[in-house]
Amino acid sequence: MDISSRLTEAMKAAGFESQSALARASGVPQPTINRILNAVGKKGPEAHTLAALASACNVTFEWLHEGTGQRERNAPAAAQPQAPRYTHVVIAPDDDDRFYRIDKVKLRLSAGISGFAVEPETHDGSTISIPRDWADRNGYNPERLIGVKVRGESMEPSLFEDDLVIINTADTKLVDGIVYAFNYEGEPVVKRLARDAGQWWLTSDNPDQRKYHRKVCRGADCIVIGRVVRKESDRI
Repeated sequence: MDISSRLTEAMKAAGFESQSALARASGVPQPTINRILNAVGKKGPEAHTLAALASACNVTFEWLHEGTGQRERNAPAAAQPQAPRYTHVVIAPDDDDRFYRIDKVKLRLSAGISGFAVEPETHDGSTISIPRDWADRNGYNPERLIGVKVRGESMEPSLFEDDLVIINTADTKLVDGIVYAFNYEGEPVVKRLARDAGQWWLTSDNPDQRKYHRKVCRGADCIVIGRVVRKESDRI
């Protein structure tokens, strides 16, 4: 009996009537489960994938992986229920269809030019995963999203240096109080937009307004690149 046959048997014994039901219980993507059940691909399942499936089906990893040892896990006695002490961490593979892969880039700009060029941000990986359901729910086109690192301290405490922000380059409509990425005199900046005295202003969230004073946003010196729609930060 191979892994696909053992997984089919385990699913039936555990009461999973569909691959989708097992995917929800285990955290393993349904396409991955389908490939295992149909023995598609030369490379066998990853150990962490089988561990998650075994846990969801209440079988041992050894039995599911190698067909050795007992099949069922030892369940705790009913009279002595115990809360789980840990949760399995499941690493999402690159082809996980629950996520979009977004490019992390550096912007190359010129003063007065509305277009922009990008180069990969390679020192810590050139892409970032964002939840597909979040992007779809908000109507974002993943091909128009880019990830850019925040530079400087002007947007603290809302955004810190090296925070990663997701920019929707498809949204350049100016709205008061919203944060955008701008081409300001040929330099990329992330600022909050404000409407005052009949003009648009680039403002900073940093309370030191003498150092980070507002600047008028007008004409070819201030071109919106896109709206900031999400941030990834190490600041807790």
